[in-house]
Amino acid sequence: MSGSSGVAAPPESQRMPSPYSLPLHALRLAGQCALPLILWFSAGELIRWALFYLATEISHGDFRQARLVATVVLLTLIVMLSMVITAGTFHALRGAMWEMKARGENEKFWSVLNRVAPTYAVIYLAWSLHVTDVVAFDSMDRLHNIDDNFYNQILTNVANGNEAEQATMGRGLMDLDWRVSLIASVVTFGLRLLFGKMVEKGGNKYAGVAAAFAEFAFMFCGLNAVLTLAKLRGGWTDHRVVVSNAKGAMEQAKETVPGWDALTSFIADIWPYVIDALFLPFAWLALAILTFGGSVDDARRAFRGSRIDTGLERLEGSHQLTQKSANRVIGGFQDRWVPVLNALRVTSRGGLALFGMVCVLYVGLRVGADYAERGVMTLMGSETPYLWLVKWYPVSFVKGLLLASLSACVLAAAYDIAATRARLRGEEVTG
Repeated sequence: MSGSSGVAAPPESQRMPSPYSLPLHALRLAGQCALPLILWFSAGELIRWALFYLATEISHGDFRQARLVATVVLLTLIVMLSMVITAGTFHALRGAMWEMKARGENEKFWSVLNRVAPTYAVIYLAWSLHVTDVVAFDSMDRLHNIDDNFYNQILTNVANGNEAEQATMGRGLMDLDWRVSLIASVVTFGLRLLFGKMVEKGGNKYAGVAAAFAEFAFMFCGLNAVLTLAKLRGGWTDHRVVVSNAKGAMEQAKETVPGWDALTSFIADIWPYVIDALFLPFAWLALAILTFGGSVDDARRAFRGSRIDTGLERLEGSHQLTQKSANRVIGGFQDRWVPVLNALRVTSRGGLALFGMVCVLYVGLRVGADYAERGVMTLMGSETPYLWLVKWYPVSFVKGLLLASLSACVLAAAYDIAATRARLRGEEVTG
């Protein structure tokens, strides 16, 4: 399923939608699907909070390593939950979209989730969309265990004059022994291969979700082992000729090239904002396109008509060993950028104006939500210390609900406009 190819001619009453109608179309989707959007977000927040609380409780106490493995499993479930809620939010909008009505499709949610979960997991990890959940876990752990697992240990050590007790607050993802991490990563890698093969064969209604879980678990379980090995290898790499020469060339450029240091500093400062404003919205749009039945992982489609497309065509006709070697070299680039480029191609069906509207609305919603939250908290005020923690949560919940729902509606509306315009012109949406 890759767009509107083969769809019957649209009714005469349907007009070519304008890219500038994106805000109104997004509000229309939000109004028609308000109840399911609220339910999806509320259920997700409730379950997410319960899993966070359980993880912050389990990660402290005796049998520390076993507890940390359980914590990693729970964090994997939390990231999986975020993926499910994202897919559910987009799925809730399908019934109100012009393109979905034109196709006459009514794919069940579990079928959609099982189909898109493996690709969702790859995009999530490639764009570090899971970091929000990791930061939230660390924040809750520090807030929830600041007395029992931080101050008490410090005061006990001061009273006894030693360091017998170690503070464990905020270390739920750092203290896993690298050997345990390595064993767990080997196990999850085996599960990843097993479920991946099941996805390739098809026919199993749980294989896609299981493959996504194994993908996330492999990343979290192997994190400590990878960091430990990287530290051990760091001294070796620093003394390699290529590395030392590269560092020397960079230092020399700073001293001899006018403005080099200022230019590199400027790029380093501005690049995160470029990513957040111009590329991250289309990473989320790629997830939306998957949910709506499109395809975003085809490299040939992303570079169609360019010299890279010719090179990829030659690569596909080369020896299997050559293909595997190339995949290892460009695998990270492909996982990160090919879905975004395909999402940009879809947006191009609506013209440059649609691209600009998506970026402006996506960034504007976030900036506006932050200022609105700050304004509301300032108006509420409090003379009681720490009462703001109690007042902040309902404000944060409403902010999160509006931001998540409206962002999903903007992305769904952008795809709907682009797909409808392509269908009215007789073109394939993701072609």
